[in-house]
Amino acid sequence: MRNASVDSLTGLIADLVRIDSVNPSLDPDHVGEARIARFVAEWAEARGLNVEWLEGTPGRPSVVVTAKGSGGGANLLLNGHLDTVGVKGMDEPFDPKVHEGRMYGRGVFDMKASLAACLLAVTEAQSLGLAGDVIFTAVADEEEGSVGTEESLAYLQRTGTPVAAAIVTEPSELELQVAHRGFAVMEVEFEGKTSHTAKPEAGVNALTHMGRLLHAVEGKAAEVVSGPPHPLLGHGSLLPVLAQGGQELYTTPARATLTLERRTIPGESHERARAELHGLLADLRGADPSLKASVRTILAREPFEVDPESQVVRAVAEAAREVTGAEAPLVGAPYWTDAALVAAAGIPTVLYGPRGGGIHQRVEWVELESVETVRQVLVRTALTICGAA
Repeated sequence: MRNASVDSLTGLIADLVRIDSVNPSLDPDHVGEARIARFVAEWAEARGLNVEWLEGTPGRPSVVVTAKGSGGGANLLLNGHLDTVGVKGMDEPFDPKVHEGRMYGRGVFDMKASLAACLLAVTEAQSLGLAGDVIFTAVADEEEGSVGTEESLAYLQRTGTPVAAAIVTEPSELELQVAHRGFAVMEVEFEGKTSHTAKPEAGVNALTHMGRLLHAVEGKAAEVVSGPPHPLLGHGSLLPVLAQGGQELYTTPARATLTLERRTIPGESHERARAELHGLLADLRGADPSLKASVRTILAREPFEVDPESQVVRAVAEAAREVTGAEAPLVGAPYWTDAALVAAAGIPTVLYGPRGGGIHQRVEWVELESVETVRQVLVRTALTICGAA
């Protein structure tokens, strides 16, 4: 016999998958999070939960759903994102299908199953007589610029809402992710001087200068992985990802651009990554004063790490043990998440989410029983963090 809560959870996940919430920054043919945010808000309001609508960026709303406690207890924050990546090449991406305990569809794993688990957990928390609040921020734009989490954190600060602990419910395979890498994407623009290629000495070749930087980057990349590794994340990395230059045949290239990606681990930073790059360029200028280059950071996010002995990690670990009968491993993640922003706001944070596969791929799926596990773990954690009235 199936668990009734699993059936309810499965139906809610399917409802969410049916809503197109592709991030328009990734694919402008889609309208974004407004429709799914409205669904979440109306669903929560119908169950007597407190709902706040945030839309500092027009058309990119986030929703704050709160199960109010009686007062005097600590507040727990749950976080999940409304947006998904694109659907090009997928067959019926918004038609959820269930087969052998898995649900398939765009965003089902990343991360509409977690949205459903959070909504049901907050609803249950409302009936538990907790002292503290359970707050769920369903946010826009995690897949690109994270404006939703930034706006939600600003709202909590503006309203004087203290938060003792947070769980970001990104897919984690039912493991506790207590660290992840950061990144810095930086663009170097080289300025050369045109000349006829029959007289190259009259010009300055921007592509030649870019080539010299590429060689220097290769050496720096080897240096990045030569030091002591992080126990959960290993090393950071540095690699070129885009290169453009020149304007036409028979003309010395007057412009070239090189985009670099630096993945960082705790103890490294965007500031350090920029300093490394400026150091390479300074060395190249010392060898050739004609080199002119400027550096622009396109996007940077800092790495994340939480003390494994913090209350939130211990509370989620104990709840997971009670629900599953097994220890949940403490692991690191190679990618970046909004957990870094939440932690940077001074909130002890851990990542915990369901099992599945196909993130950002044509076939995406989630294991439904694992989503029910997440729901139960969230509820038990709320009991520990928020306390009984």
